[in-house]
Amino acid sequence: MAIIVNLDVMMAKRKISSGELAEKIGITQANLSILKTNKARAIRFSTLESICRVLDCQPGDILEYKEEE
Repeated sequence: MAIIVNLDVMMAKRKISSGELAEKIGITQANLSILKTNKARAIRFSTLESICRVLDCQPGDILEYKEEE
């Protein structure tokens, strides 16, 4: 996949657990896990906005583009 989700990196930098983040942004831990493991095929802007608000970061801190080989 060309889009890489670096959510786990930002969570580690902010010292926040999956359970705490999921609760604060209003999604299940299962859905958060799907995002963290790059298995998500899409993300709602409202979810991305909530993640950025809670982690005090920009979308570019979480999402990265890498050219597929």
